[in-house]
Amino acid sequence: MTDPNLSKIFMQTLIEDLKSSKIYTDLQNAAQIEITKPGVRLSELKKGVQAGLIQSGWDKRLKNAVFKYLQTKPKLQYPVTPPEHAKEPLLYLRKAQHAWEKRILKSLNSMCTELNIPLARKRPEKEQKEMNSKWTELGVEGPDILYSEDYIIHDLTQIRPVYAPKDFLEVIVGIQNPNYHGDNNGFFPLWGIVQVPVKVKSINLLRLQYSEMAINQCQSGIDDSTDIPSELFDLDRSKLGKKVVNANHGPVAQEFSKKGCPSGLRATLWAQMLCVEVDDV
Repeated sequence: MTDPNLSKIFMQTLIEDLKSSKIYTDLQNAAQIEITKPGVRLSELKKGVQAGLIQSGWDKRLKNAVFKYLQTKPKLQYPVTPPEHAKEPLLYLRKAQHAWEKRILKSLNSMCTELNIPLARKRPEKEQKEMNSKWTELGVEGPDILYSEDYIIHDLTQIRPVYAPKDFLEVIVGIQNPNYHGDNNGFFPLWGIVQVPVKVKSINLLRLQYSEMAINQCQSGIDDSTDIPSELFDLDRSKLGKKVVNANHGPVAQEFSKKGCPSGLRATLWAQMLCVEVDDV
């Protein structure tokens, strides 16, 4: 979020959300308790209260609350451009789009000229009322649906489609990227009938993106079977899991759980990731 205005709005929304939650009241009560402690000096009241709250674990509680907010609330985005104002970024696609729109308009104007149907004309009041009364029946009744004081169409078969799906497919197939010249040897032609190359990640980038799923990364529940001694993986994994639980920090629990949760710590880890407190029932 590089826009300072959006960052300011996001922080204000976060603070308002925290103020309306139970954690804000608990934080105020904890701060009042810290103020009443004899070791807090009046000259260093703010630093003393902050230090006391950190020692009592309130910094982690606030971090988990912010983490929960980021997981549950959508991020602020720039105002979305309306579809009618959106512009195709690629020039050759924009030209193909413009040519197709001209073709549709030409076909529509040609049909309306043959049938003597005006396009840009406001309906008379009488016709508007008649159309409103039969609005739910349009497309069900056969004749006399399209009519006015100047024209009547009894046979709807005269209204033909302005284009066929085959025509649209031919236009898509004919689109080519002028900047793409293909392989000089011709060993790697583009697949399919649509000859527009799509930018995809290389095999090295895919390996980097899915590195956490690599076979050399052990997973709890898979690599801790009876065929492997527990001291090689399961025991170390459980020790590390206990350290993560003691840290009581949602993002850390989330990263640890990406490689599986030990069965004895699964409930606690999920509670930390979801930032929920399970009370005794």
